[in-house]
Amino acid sequence: MHGHSSGRHRDASSSGSGKLALKVGLCLCAGQLVAGPVLASAAEAAPAAAKATTVTPKITESINKRTISHGSTIKVATKVVNPRTGKGVNSGRVRLQWLRKGHWRTWQLKYLSASGTATFTSKPSGTSKYRTQFLGTTGVRFATSRAIQVTVRPTGSKVLAEAKRHTGALYLYGAAGPKRFDCSGFTLYVYKKAAGRKLPHKANSQQRYGKAVSKSNKRVGDLIVFRSGSYGYHAAVYAGGNYMYDSPHSGARVGKHKIYSSNYVVRRLT
Repeated sequence: MHGHSSGRHRDASSSGSGKLALKVGLCLCAGQLVAGPVLASAAEAAPAAAKATTVTPKITESINKRTISHGSTIKVATKVVNPRTGKGVNSGRVRLQWLRKGHWRTWQLKYLSASGTATFTSKPSGTSKYRTQFLGTTGVRFATSRAIQVTVRPTGSKVLAEAKRHTGALYLYGAAGPKRFDCSGFTLYVYKKAAGRKLPHKANSQQRYGKAVSKSNKRVGDLIVFRSGSYGYHAAVYAGGNYMYDSPHSGARVGKHKIYSSNYVVRRLT
């Protein structure tokens, strides 16, 4: 009786093992373990679930001023909204970028507030485009705002700063920078760099550019062209207080010099 009972036990055990082996064998033929089909189903479901829970946010930006004078500050405000809830995304970071020489450069980086906003302040050195980028967070994708252009108007102080920067440069006839200048080459270079204005390389021709201004209303950064009769023979940048920056003559250097004649015209290029 004991032996018969043991035999049945062995048969059941053997049968169970055989069934398990058969199942494993069948699964192995399919290239998977027993749990394989279950795991595969979970893996297939995961991307679908992730897709369902990840959204592309709506990101907007505004700039308080689109045209400013050089040296002024702008404020750029951005908001990131989850389109499913209509509420601001309250986590993650946003960066402010500006376009320079064809490449987007990051200017500042900030965390979003509880309402999904961030505000940046910037002092543009020149006309450029700005945009903001949301770097993404759990369930919300990376996104970029549209680009907005900010125009920076040059000022007389900017022109004067550029003129002053070349103090000490030697005079060279026919030279227009960046290390050597003649008189009109100096003003040509300064106004192009500081104000984006293109002038001819001749003092007599430069007196016809820009807006005519009376001597009594001249201001820092204005172009001064000295004349013999009506012919313009020397050009300079007005520095205030009856002084100017110019490249005087052979053997001299760019510097701040006193206005030496009353026969000149004033032209405003900024």
